[in-house]
Amino acid sequence: MIKFFRKYHKWLGVIFALIILNYVFSGIILNHRETLSFIDVNRKFLPKEYRYQNWNNAAVKSTLKISPDSILVYGNIGIWLTDSIYSDFTNFSFGIPKGIDNRKIFQMIKTTGNSLIAGTLSGLYIFNYQQNKWVSVILPVKEKSIADIIQKQDTIFVLTRSSLLKTADLIHFSVSQLPPPENYDNKTGLFKTLWVIHSGEIYGTAGKIIVDLAGLVFAFLTITGFIVFVNRIILKQNKKPVEVKVKLRNSNKWNIKWHNKIGWIALAILILNTTTGMFLRPPLLAFIGNSRVGKIPYTELATPNPWFDQLRRIYYDQDINRFIVATIDGFYYSDDNFKTELKQYLFQPPSSVMGVTVFEKIDSYKYLVGSFEGLFTWNSQSGEVIDYIKKQLHTAPSNRGRPIGDFLVSGFTRDFKNQEYYFDYDLGAVNINGLQRFATLPEKVIRDTPMSLWNVALEIHTGRIYQSIIGDFYVLIVPLTGLIVLFILISGFIVWLKIRKNVDY
Repeated sequence: MIKFFRKYHKWLGVIFALIILNYVFSGIILNHRETLSFIDVNRKFLPKEYRYQNWNNAAVKSTLKISPDSILVYGNIGIWLTDSIYSDFTNFSFGIPKGIDNRKIFQMIKTTGNSLIAGTLSGLYIFNYQQNKWVSVILPVKEKSIADIIQKQDTIFVLTRSSLLKTADLIHFSVSQLPPPENYDNKTGLFKTLWVIHSGEIYGTAGKIIVDLAGLVFAFLTITGFIVFVNRIILKQNKKPVEVKVKLRNSNKWNIKWHNKIGWIALAILILNTTTGMFLRPPLLAFIGNSRVGKIPYTELATPNPWFDQLRRIYYDQDINRFIVATIDGFYYSDDNFKTELKQYLFQPPSSVMGVTVFEKIDSYKYLVGSFEGLFTWNSQSGEVIDYIKKQLHTAPSNRGRPIGDFLVSGFTRDFKNQEYYFDYDLGAVNINGLQRFATLPEKVIRDTPMSLWNVALEIHTGRIYQSIIGDFYVLIVPLTGLIVLFILISGFIVWLKIRKNVDY
């Protein structure tokens, strides 16, 4: 049995060395998004799926008409100014920090006072017409990422993923923690719990550093194991001088000593990190997606804020004096300016856990809701849901497969030639009701919108980077790699336990 564990510990470690190292360093990058946000990667060095074609890859979130012949197009490409027929595009992101990640735009509004405000991943900005650039607005919260912005009369509401801010002048803000939903159980999603454990965020910056160190331990074990493997191959060659063989044996002695010692010391955290990561991606994600668990005491999760990292969109329906809030757990409303518990709609529209990308009113009690589930009209009173793309009544599937729908809706606009277009993450701009194609994606937009290093790391870490090679089977990379890494860790520990006193160098 020891021979079995030793043999496959060695060979699996060698075969999967590069993949393990990819996971290690991509994971470390993912833990430091803000720090590394200035680093971009030219899309021409990435598989073709990551290159912009027809405004795909969430290039556009929406558009904002600021005058009869001036329209702002915004999204993952930043902000671009164009005319009414989209004949020319000018970069309109000046003032926002360099790095395409900083220019990821979630919402833009033009206030009744003609101020332009942009909510981005890197913060809130107001356009300074005199300086012709965006100026950062200082917010009284740690969160920089802005989920949504609306205006109600003279008050501007700024939604982060955890809080609601109110201001009349973009200088003085009041911060509101939204009241809990009815029948709040003070629990959180199991997915969120495993996510913060895997990243280390469960203990804030200190936790991230611990997970980073665990990643470096993974790298150390992989590299030292590979060195021992190569050295042993060289030692079998009788032609090598004696002094070379002595150096190789000494190298192996050092590498095996520290490979074993550091390996067993860090074993528990390495197993924990591997296991939690496996459940954050399909197909194992299906087993935990809807589960809720108690908040772990004395951690970042143990916050009194019931909406911590839950908020995604906000809308004020002036006809019925109602605030509507879209969260990752569904849609809620308040009819009393958030004075009492939020009420959850009895009839929920289809919406992806990855967030609502389109949310606007169409008619009385009827709204347009878009996400990676698709694009739907939702009657909040009757519960009727119409698939806006297929033009048919929507019925929820009895058996859930992938946590996404047929159309990955990342944006929507009506500002191009009075036509309705949705932006599919894969297909790009699609005309809902006609044959009129959307504007051609200019070469200068493609040239000036690389991919952030963080997003490249995310594609590697989730395994999506391999989709161009193995197709939809890429979803199996994370769970299979996780199982193999668990075997490597456990088998190495078993071998160390059995033969630690008689290691053959």
